[in-house]
Amino acid sequence: MLRIKCLLLSLFLLYSLAGFTQGNNYVQDYTKFQGLALTPPMGWNSWNKFACNVDEKLIREIADAMVSSGMRDAGYTYINIDDCWHGERDSLGCIHPDLKRFPSGMKALADYIHSKGLKLGIYSDAGSMTCGGRPGSRGYEFQDALTYAKWGVDYLKYDWCNTEGLKAEGAYKTMAAALKKAGRPIVLSICEWGNDKPWEWGQTVGHLWRTTGDIFNCFDCIEDHGTWKSWGVMQILDKQDGLRKYAGPGHWNDPDMLEVGNGRLTPGEDRAHFSMWAMIAAPLIAGNDLRSMTKETVAVLTNKEVIRINQDSLGVQGFKFAVKDSVETWFKPLKGGDWAVCFLNRSKQTRTVDFDWKKEVVKDDLSDAELQMAGSEYGVKDLWTGTSLGTTSKRLKAKVPPHDILMLRLTRK
Repeated sequence: MLRIKCLLLSLFLLYSLAGFTQGNNYVQDYTKFQGLALTPPMGWNSWNKFACNVDEKLIREIADAMVSSGMRDAGYTYINIDDCWHGERDSLGCIHPDLKRFPSGMKALADYIHSKGLKLGIYSDAGSMTCGGRPGSRGYEFQDALTYAKWGVDYLKYDWCNTEGLKAEGAYKTMAAALKKAGRPIVLSICEWGNDKPWEWGQTVGHLWRTTGDIFNCFDCIEDHGTWKSWGVMQILDKQDGLRKYAGPGHWNDPDMLEVGNGRLTPGEDRAHFSMWAMIAAPLIAGNDLRSMTKETVAVLTNKEVIRINQDSLGVQGFKFAVKDSVETWFKPLKGGDWAVCFLNRSKQTRTVDFDWKKEVVKDDLSDAELQMAGSEYGVKDLWTGTSLGTTSKRLKAKVPPHDILMLRLTRK
């Protein structure tokens, strides 16, 4: 039965493409689906915690946990299966899941995830093999796109291993065209690690693009693999400098998935990590085991006030305003004239924040937003404690623990 379905799929693909060969007048549509990811995508991905150890039981349980934990209601949508779900291609070239790991097939899994009010994401690679050594999509882009559409896939993370001789922009345009031809609206996540400056060409091709190599479960360090490196949370954050002008509704800088709840970061570091990803309008893709979260982890991942900052419809990526004594001050303009403010303590000692609102003028040339607090009064709310800190009519004085953050929302009175 699977072979017959694959044959029909192949014939459909050949017929569809043949119709455009006459007269040599076919122009390929290399653009993404419009109207998707108008705010940064929110969801979960299997790689950070499970790497290649994925199967349908795990994915179903994660979907269940996303619902029961309150994450779905907080805005998380995508359940993304990363590398190693693949089986083999059959004699007609159609890709199949590893039936030992996914015996019910991807269509049944997608149906289950959709029944939970969630969406299914999947993974492939622009090269001949994925990073985990499974079949890549090179030469099979249109066939794979049709397969994903048939399964009911909603999101594709498209990696960049084993891509000898390929140019990134062309390779990702090919997959964008294949997805468009398949007809099912699918979010395309460009994952070529920022090597070919995808922010310069990715806006029409994909909905988000990785800006760096892989994140590492560490707040402020680098893991050296010899020929490549993984980056701690702060190193990833620093690498976003200069990229904010490329982000906006439907096209986002992607600093990689969250390490919140994976056990190595302190509670303060988890808060700081999540807050800064919210401030820079990053996709919020959790990477922990949702089935065994502590209450503290759930509280971070489901903080609706922080998520509101990330999901703000203005879609402006926040910016660093000042640095003093290892404390970075960040601002992010929001829809309707509100502002988000973060005081990020990167040091290993507690620092005191002393900020005189009335003496500061904050202007964002990118969005033309301006915050003049001398002539206006804003309410100040701490988004992690939920408490009011008064208004900008009085000086802000607060202590920020090491590797922690003070995150505020300013609302005009």
